[in-house]
Amino acid sequence: MTKFRTILAAAITLGTLTASGQAGAVSLAVKMACATDYYAHCSQHDPNSPGVRKCMRAVGKNLSSRCINALVAAGEVPKSVIEKKVASR
Repeated sequence: MTKFRTILAAAITLGTLTASGQAGAVSLAVKMACATDYYAHCSQHDPNSPGVRKCMRAVGKNLSSRCINALVAAGEVPKSVIEKKVASR
């Protein structure tokens, strides 16, 4: 139960993570899908800061497929950007 609460807390605090770098609300699905990525890569930044958005963009290639898929589904990241990155590998 403690791990669930930690992930839920992270999800709630990731409210301003957007791929475009503009402040705005993000869906609960994105928050939940990206919580582990936030803790793994960017937890040194306040979740509501521009620093967390910059960090998540910087580690984009290391984000989990779960997080990336949620960002695409929510329209936060265009699918064409992901396809282009995958094709360039």
